[in-house]
Amino acid sequence: NTEHFCISCHEMRDYIFKEYKKSSHYMNHAGVRATCPDCHVPKQWVDKVLRKIRASNELFHKLRGSINTPEKFYAKRLTLARKVWDSMRASNSRECRNCHASEFMRINTQPSLAGRTHQWASKHKKTCIDCHQGITHTLPIEFDREAQWDKFHEQFEQDNISCSACHDNLPTPGEW
Repeated sequence: NTEHFCISCHEMRDYIFKEYKKSSHYMNHAGVRATCPDCHVPKQWVDKVLRKIRASNELFHKLRGSINTPEKFYAKRLTLARKVWDSMRASNSRECRNCHASEFMRINTQPSLAGRTHQWASKHKKTCIDCHQGITHTLPIEFDREAQWDKFHEQFEQDNISCSACHDNLPTPGEW
């Protein structure tokens, strides 16, 4: 459960870790840092053991060389990302909530769009990863953020939430 172990294979060190070092989870104004295990390994014992068992599949793919070249890695990137996102959804973004507890957010002091979106997400049982994909790692090229936001906009409109400013100011994947 250490960052050193996580980046001991070149696939993590050469691809994922380089992206992470550019993120606010690596370095930020507050000096608070989330390492690989903080986001990818549950703290609760049973959940941690289950994650370790699932990781044995990753070891098989390491030995097989499934993503040992940039071409192989980027060809599988969306599939790999979706597995992580699905796992995070299944746990209600448990690891995010270890640091970002919604009950302690000051929604009224957030920028208006963020505050409205967090309220809406809570009402609709959305979880952190539903909106915050690409925060720490670059989104796969094939991922269609626009299509995802279009679905959210439809739901916003059904709830009479104006989000016209949101679409015009939607960051590009490189800005996340």
